[in-house]
Parts: sequence; structure tokens; C-alpha cells
Amino acid sequence: MARDPEMPSITKGNDWYFGMTAHIGVEADRGVTHSLETSTAKLHDTHVWDAVLHGEETAGWAGKGCVSAEREAAFKASGKVWGVMRKAPNGGPLHPLYDRINRNNAMVRARGAHPFRVIKRQFGHVKSRYRGLARNRAQLFTLGNLFLVQRRLIAR
Repeated sequence: MARDPEMPSITKGNDWYFGMTAHIGVEADRGVTHSLETSTAKLHDTHVWDAVLHGEETAGWAGKGCVSAEREAAFKASGKVWGVMRKAPNGGPLHPLYDRINRNNAMVRARGAHPFRVIKRQFGHVKSRYRGLARNRAQLFTLGNLFLVQRRLIAR
């Protein structure tokens, strides 16, 4: 029996992982988090792609795991920027043009990683504290909002 039925253990190669993952939607220009979703570590990032989008975004930035021809076509058809990292073809190297595109995409994606740094380093949330996804999600949401209003609270 797992320690927490909502957060089972998985293996990737020879490494074992236990717990949950957090997925966020961030405004790229300001770095403000607008949505947060949590899931088990077993669930792939692509399954929560739609949950972190609010519908008014002008671009989508994500890792190579979120590559999808259907999503790319839908994004480009609606006039949005598709900033998902490019993958190399099977058995071959990545084209130099795609390598440059990936470098530019990584600079924008780094803004989306900043809230995770704040939650992990400033608030010390590196391990899930509670049993169940809902409680841990509530804590992450609270810590994220505390960071957003931190300057206003200190100024008083």
C-alpha cells in the first residue's frame, strides 16, 4: 500500500519518484502566475495542458513533452505564438535552426520557472507536507499568492 493513495510512486529508468507535480500558467511578460494545477507524478504534463490555459493567452511555451501537431495547428490558426521546444528526429541531431529557436524559447520559459524557485527556496516547499493532492495544492496556491502580495505587506 502506498503512503498516500493519491500520490503513488513511479519509476523513470532506475530512478523512483513519489508524489505530485505542480503545473502553472504564467503571464510571460510579467511573470505572474494565473493558474495552478496539481497531479500525481504518474500523469504526463500533456494531460494538464488545457487546465493551465485560460483562453486569453497570446502564446504557449512548454517543454518537448508537450509537442503536438494538433495543438500547434490550433494555436497558429488562432494567431497565437507556438513556443514549445523543438525535438530532434528519431536517430538524428537537432537542426541548427531549431537549436536557435529552442534557445530563444528557453529564455521565455525561464520566466515560468521563477515561481517554482520562489516556492522552493524562499518558502522551503520541496516536499509535499500533507496527504492528498487538494491540501498540497491549497498550500502551493497560498504560498504563490503570499509571494505576489509580499511587497505590499512589507510596505505597510
